[in-house]
Amino acid sequence: MQNTSRKKGISTLIILAMVLLVPGFLYILVNRMGASNEYVKLPIYGEKQLAGTVSRKMGREIKDTLYHQVPVIQFTDMDGKHISFIDNDTTVSVVHLFYTKDKSFSRTMINRLNKVATNLKRNHKVRFYSISADPASDTPEVLQAYTKGYRPDEKRWFFLTNPSVDILQFAREQLLLDAMKDPQDSSKIIIGSSYLLLDSHRRIRGFYDLNLNTELERLEDEVKLQLVEEYRNTPMKVQKKD
Repeated sequence: MQNTSRKKGISTLIILAMVLLVPGFLYILVNRMGASNEYVKLPIYGEKQLAGTVSRKMGREIKDTLYHQVPVIQFTDMDGKHISFIDNDTTVSVVHLFYTKDKSFSRTMINRLNKVATNLKRNHKVRFYSISADPASDTPEVLQAYTKGYRPDEKRWFFLTNPSVDILQFAREQLLLDAMKDPQDSSKIIIGSSYLLLDSHRRIRGFYDLNLNTELERLEDEVKLQLVEEYRNTPMKVQKKD
């Protein structure tokens, strides 16, 4: 009889423990599953400030944030066409600095970006911009000769110049890239070793260092990741039936 009472007591304790613990376990499980369903977003770089407005998302009030946006600026491409950088709100863009007189570092940046542009050329939502840091020398004719063999038109790749704009200041303040005249040799320009990724709102979403071997692969992966975010944030258009 004592053994039977003991077994009943143990069974009662087990049932009581399950009643108390299972709801908590299920709560944790559901929350973890919900978190795993959230897709990864790339960070947004640059200064940010509160907009003073509030939006409701998933039943919660969230303060709106204003992020750094690269302003639209006019350039001329290698064909002499006027290009607005960047006024297309449906694409993501990869951007970097170079100049044609730099036969080593700039050429390396172009060659490596060519691999990325080639791999992504089938995706019409991706643009590539190589901006001259020496626009006084890099005329459209010079850029035309410089780009022979790369077939940039097939890859939505633009080589840009504008001698009327202080490109070095624009690069530092807007693109957040290193750019300055070499203090020891004014004929040379010191430019940053990074490519940067812009989203469709002209916000900086990533920097990718040329000097690190894994960065090109990461750039490709994060371009695709950003495209997923763009698609998710684009409302589907419903066609009306006649």
